[in-house]
Amino acid sequence: MSQSKRKNMFKDVPYTGVVYVIKEAMKLGFYRGSPEWCNLGQGQPEIGMLVDGVDRVQNISLEPNDHEYGSTVGLKKLRQQIADNYNTLYRADKESKYTYENVAICPGGRAALTRLGAAIGNVNLGHFIPDYTAYEEMLSVFRSFNPIPILLEAEKGYSFSIEDLKREISGRGLGGLLISNPCNPTGKLISGQALNDWVATARDLDCTMIMDEFYSSYSYVTPAGMPVSSAKYIEDVNDDPIVIVDGVTKNWRYPGWRIAWVVAPKIVIKSLSSSGSFLDGGANKPFQQEISRFLTVDNIKKETSALQKTFRAKRRVLLDGLQDIGVTFDREPEGAFYAWGNVAQLPAGLNTGMDFFRAAMEKQVVVVPGEFFDINPGNRRGSSRFGTYIRFSFGPEITVIENAVKRLKELVLEYRCDTGV
Repeated sequence: MSQSKRKNMFKDVPYTGVVYVIKEAMKLGFYRGSPEWCNLGQGQPEIGMLVDGVDRVQNISLEPNDHEYGSTVGLKKLRQQIADNYNTLYRADKESKYTYENVAICPGGRAALTRLGAAIGNVNLGHFIPDYTAYEEMLSVFRSFNPIPILLEAEKGYSFSIEDLKREISGRGLGGLLISNPCNPTGKLISGQALNDWVATARDLDCTMIMDEFYSSYSYVTPAGMPVSSAKYIEDVNDDPIVIVDGVTKNWRYPGWRIAWVVAPKIVIKSLSSSGSFLDGGANKPFQQEISRFLTVDNIKKETSALQKTFRAKRRVLLDGLQDIGVTFDREPEGAFYAWGNVAQLPAGLNTGMDFFRAAMEKQVVVVPGEFFDINPGNRRGSSRFGTYIRFSFGPEITVIENAVKRLKELVLEYRCDTGV
């Protein structure tokens, strides 16, 4: 029997937005580290040395027992260290403290979210639009819960009031919410009293909030040197329904290590241990050992301060350059390292996200069309609301951003000359 006539037991699994655009760029000669290309589509921060005395790991030493399997919830020493860090940074004035039993180490952020997805029961799980592209398949693959989309409005700058939140939870009977804070792709940040109100609402309405805090150090509107975390506003760490996901990928700039953690009530961590035992088997043991050597409160503050200083400057270069060529922003990013731009006012051929993406590649610039962030589990909805949007990353070094802005200006000028606009 020919291969084309065989039954295929496997479904087509779509790429996330970042992977899709990289694969398309590779057809034109792009490769990671290429000096000819400017990758404003990347989801990772620059990984080199920053300022303020930040050191980077250069070598890892291995002991014989590092080659053994580790626990599915991670090394106890590292788990306790992470718990202690949260207690020191956010809970010094709280009676209720985290312990190692409140922490699970996972092999990356996606694995952490997948473990959570496998452990969620029969509830309505709210998720916001736009949001992180990888949420879509995670929300689709597990059938035990029902994903409920919540639309954020561009006209409101993607803000969501506490009254809106209470209405959605009560009206839709939500048992849980999935939130990236700061948001990827809009850069919207919930902090201060607003974040306190979100945590209080979760507590009062018994709605579990999964807080994806992978970009928590990238804050441009809060005190310097301090990450933003919902852990600060939790009353009882084992009773309040708040689940925090973080890791070394963004805030520590070690994306290749694939080490993340979940901080949550003990009963949640117990479930993650079980789901991890059949999903992934546990995180990389040698890297866990290394993380425990540098994951200190002092280093957290140094790294956060350096990130905020460096990325704030890159943010300004990108925003100013894009606004000069006619890209508009519903709000300037308060966190993360993405700018959520609308290209609708650009000339024809550049005024949709996909058209802009294709044209930018001719200038060897990579961006991500906004439609990928219109989270649509199971493809239950029709056309995207974000067909004229682009996510621009200011994760790369500033020279890459400056070069990309120059090329995009040339691109828009060429199209204006051709169209007479």
